[in-house]
Amino acid sequence: MKKYLTVLMAAVLVACNICGCSSSAAQSAPGNDDRLQIVTTIFPEYDWVREVLGDKADSADVTLLLDNGVDLHSFQPTAEDILKIASCDMFIYVGGESDEWVDDALKEAVNKDMVVINLLEVLGDSVKSEEIVEGMEHDHDHEHEDEDEDHEHEEEGHEHEDEEELDEHVWLSLRNAAILTDAIADGLAKLDPDNADSYRTNADTYKGKLDVLDKEYSDAVDAGSVHTLLFGDRFPFRYLVDDYGLDYYAAFAGCSAETEASFETVVFLAEKTDELGLGAIMTIEGADHSIAETVRDNTSTKDQEILTMDSLQSTTGKDAESGTSYLSVMTSNLEVLKQALK
Repeated sequence: MKKYLTVLMAAVLVACNICGCSSSAAQSAPGNDDRLQIVTTIFPEYDWVREVLGDKADSADVTLLLDNGVDLHSFQPTAEDILKIASCDMFIYVGGESDEWVDDALKEAVNKDMVVINLLEVLGDSVKSEEIVEGMEHDHDHEHEDEDEDHEHEEEGHEHEDEEELDEHVWLSLRNAAILTDAIADGLAKLDPDNADSYRTNADTYKGKLDVLDKEYSDAVDAGSVHTLLFGDRFPFRYLVDDYGLDYYAAFAGCSAETEASFETVVFLAEKTDELGLGAIMTIEGADHSIAETVRDNTSTKDQEILTMDSLQSTTGKDAESGTSYLSVMTSNLEVLKQALK
């Protein structure tokens, strides 16, 4: 990854020199005109920006980088992406381990007045570390390596391998979304003070909708007959379950790169399904639900529903054009949650 970024940054520098890239040039380039240039990495950020802009949406050019369904954890920016970031007015990103490339990208920034919003930094102490719960497969990528590699890493100034990895999926909490919406409104107000009141009014209106949906989630959990979710899949919903006091089991942590569950994990999840009397086994979006199906096939009744919750990691701009929004996806997730908690 580091070698890839080095080559990429060299390509960006060459492109900047050829194009005479500068902040003023970016503003005058065809298609840029005088609009605010806003770059977001993931769909929730993109949608929150559009909500805060409201009827001022035409005054900004909002880019969604992960716009082809690629997962945050495997995204690698192109030279075009780096150039777009370098000259934008506002850049919004998650800030976890998957975004390690961002620091190098921001070093190429030609707009020194850029507003940068790091979701994890905004949320501060409320950010959670990724956890391994009972029965979960453990991704060993971050465990101890041999002594030579450890020594090399220390020389390079890296943190020890035991450092906790932060759970990046902060957008799956409606309460976090409200805090992050305020941060976006503040950033837009700084860039465009003439419309600051409009941005803050739009943010308050949107937060009201988030609050209503948050209450509906709380009511659904209170009305549920079970209070545990079991995922035969990765589990990116820790912020959501913690908001409402739910318990969970899963095959993998949210950022895990593993795709094959061991026999022991499958049996554990199947036995937990039986023990807790769960009527559903959960998955996240994607075509492959084979692990959840295998867990079901190893339960005593073999009749659990396979239910899918959308973690908003593959939502695209085309989906937005078709009417998909952060609120619409989270509302759909609520309906799935109600089924799972029956």
